Amino acid sequence: MLCCQWRSRRPPEEPQVAAQVGEPLALLPQSASFDNSSKRPGLRALKKMGLSEDEDVRAMLQGSQLLKIRSQKWRKERLYRLQEDGLSVWFQRRVRHLPSQHIFLVQHIEAVREGHQSEGLRRYGGAFAPACCLTIAFKGRRKNLDLAAPNAEVAQRWVRGLAKLRARLDAMNQRERLDHWIHFYLHKADSNQDSHMSFKEIKSLLRMLNMDLNDMYAYCLFKECDHSHNERLEGAEIEEFLRRLLKRPELEDIFHRCSGEDRVLSAPELREFLEEQGEEDATLAHARQLIQTHELNEAAKQNELMTMDGFMMYLLSPEGAALDPAHKQTFQPMDQPLAHYFISSSHNTYLTDSQIGGPSSTEAYVRAFAQGCRCVELDCWEGPGGEPVIYHGHTLTSKILFRDVVQAVHDHAFETSPYPVILSLENHCGLEQQAALAHHLRTILGGMLVTQPLDSQDPKALPSPEELKGRVLVKGKKLPGAQKEDDRALWDREEEDEEEGDEEAETTEQKPRRAKQISPELSALAVYCCATPLKSLRPAVEQAQPCQVSSLSEREAKRLIREAGNSFVRHNSHQLTRIYPLGLRMNSANYSPQEMWNAGCQLVALNFQTPGYEMDLNAGRFLINGQCGYVLKPACLRQPNTTFDPECPGPFRTMLTIQVLTAQQLPKLNAEKPNSIVDPLVRVEIHGVPADCSRKETNYVLNNGFNPRWDQTLQFQLRAPELALVRFVVEDYDATSPNDFVGQFTLPLTSLKQGYRHIHLLSKDGASLAPATLFVHIQMQSS
Repeated sequence: MLCCQWRSRRPPEEPQVAAQVGEPLALLPQSASFDNSSKRPGLRALKKMGLSEDEDVRAMLQGSQLLKIRSQKWRKERLYRLQEDGLSVWFQRRVRHLPSQHIFLVQHIEAVREGHQSEGLRRYGGAFAPACCLTIAFKGRRKNLDLAAPNAEVAQRWVRGLAKLRARLDAMNQRERLDHWIHFYLHKADSNQDSHMSFKEIKSLLRMLNMDLNDMYAYCLFKECDHSHNERLEGAEIEEFLRRLLKRPELEDIFHRCSGEDRVLSAPELREFLEEQGEEDATLAHARQLIQTHELNEAAKQNELMTMDGFMMYLLSPEGAALDPAHKQTFQPMDQPLAHYFISSSHNTYLTDSQIGGPSSTEAYVRAFAQGCRCVELDCWEGPGGEPVIYHGHTLTSKILFRDVVQAVHDHAFETSPYPVILSLENHCGLEQQAALAHHLRTILGGMLVTQPLDSQDPKALPSPEELKGRVLVKGKKLPGAQKEDDRALWDREEEDEEEGDEEAETTEQKPRRAKQISPELSALAVYCCATPLKSLRPAVEQAQPCQVSSLSEREAKRLIREAGNSFVRHNSHQLTRIYPLGLRMNSANYSPQEMWNAGCQLVALNFQTPGYEMDLNAGRFLINGQCGYVLKPACLRQPNTTFDPECPGPFRTMLTIQVLTAQQLPKLNAEKPNSIVDPLVRVEIHGVPADCSRKETNYVLNNGFNPRWDQTLQFQLRAPELALVRFVVEDYDATSPNDFVGQFTLPLTSLKQGYRHIHLLSKDGASLAPATLFVHIQMQSS
């Protein structure tokens, strides 16, 4: 096998990069970072990142000829080159008479895999040695980039270099992200790249920053900073202009109130602020530690003082965020039965698009695992050559081999979380290929697969996530112990085809169901997750069958919640229940998972490939506890004799008050239209039991996505705060059509910190929109 069977035919053309990201902008008055003597400001950014002398990064800056592989025949040579900002990669496509340029951002990379570790390279990369191959997997719905290098050394440089850049990017604080963001647009607005800014270029910069200042006000600000009186800003003048632009009056008011006349915070004064914030660790030692961590001025730091800039850095850090930093780790006990946890679950996991004609891919499983998913679905059908396949039956979705999916489970299931994975089998295979399913599960997963009860396990209860670390469970049909006929038994088709069951439920008369056989080989693998129709609710512990799992459509689950809420909650306190979307959702749309969580349902399966508020709620629910895919249910959903009913949750218990103050650096929605500026409004949504569900919003601010200010207070009364999720949404107001989505952040109410907090916004597909933030004040009162 050759390492690489291609050679570059001609030297690459030099890329014409429209914008570079410069050295981080210092926020302190005594430092000016826009050096107009430098023609390569981006290199200073890499120096600041500590990577300018790294051999791998330097090789990436020079660029490499890599082969992009899409199929057995589609292979295109490309030049890939790291830009000097250290945050983006430029690549060039050669189209006759139409050379085009492209960039992808390092922050959008989900993973970099070596060798033939993607579906594409396993299929089409056989001509290239694994040591020469790498795959760049992106967040969201962007396709993988499968590449082959000329030799193993080049491939390794890109694998190592991207790993270093991603690690550095993850370690960036909010100040550094803001600095890079500002400088990206600063150099983009500098149209002739002379490091001088005319008023016209300044106006262009403001529009790029999503800000439409009054021309007279903008010009006055420009003239105040133009100390050389030459109608151009340069060096320190640009620094002063940006510093004025970045002022946070609302933060200055808070800081001055706490610091007094000397305009610096002492450690005791900072401790008082922490007490006002409701911080549990409001000690003098903690205040000193915050000064050492976030203060930018060395002299102030040595004297245990915090300046305004240090105060802003603290509030922009994870310690000043709305999400409790302690809840980002695995902080909940993991030794309770599986039924006591919400478990992140996917429906039709193999699909990357709609369930009618979308492609199926093993990469969809890899992406689900990367998002913390712990229960994935495998729709198994008869395939050619005795090999079962996975696809959405009776549709035009493409097919993938069952064994390839199991291999993806083996390779990727525990990269993000160590806790157990459940394979939910929807079995449409005959006996022979059922045996093949069992064979692949056993041989590929090996010791990962649970094939018999744990020795130390109480037979009357499910094991805990801790006991099942690194293990894979199969959810499938189980042969009755006494009912055998030639070692094979018949079982009811209920639950076998979820979507077909939905359509039948629409008719007034149930069609007779066909019976189907199950192989003993496959039956033996259903140990703790035995798929069983829900004939009746068993609220009493002594009637519980903890190893039985029932699958219900969203419609049936809603009916049970409405008609037998408390009984359903009790049932779910000791048995697993899986909920799936109606088959009539042809475009793979989702339902709200909150209704199902309210009743204690653990496996609330969603289409992970479909972004929307439903997936925002799912991400928010599993944002905590180390994003391990398991979240302990509230006590009212775990107690076997609980009286809780989501339809009748009791009296008001908590008052939540959110003062929406300001936003910072909101993304521009229409980059193609320079004059298009967002008119942002903020909506706060409560998702919980029906009595708690509410949404309230601010007024909109006209033509300002850079630093809009609202100062509006929204209040919510809650009956079941332990179940509530809080979703912060920013939209671009439009009087004539639906508002456009700008960004959002969702988290559990119980993980929401009080006091002055920043909300770090996310995009539709869950990617960071840094440095975009909301600044709010949060207060909770218990009644």
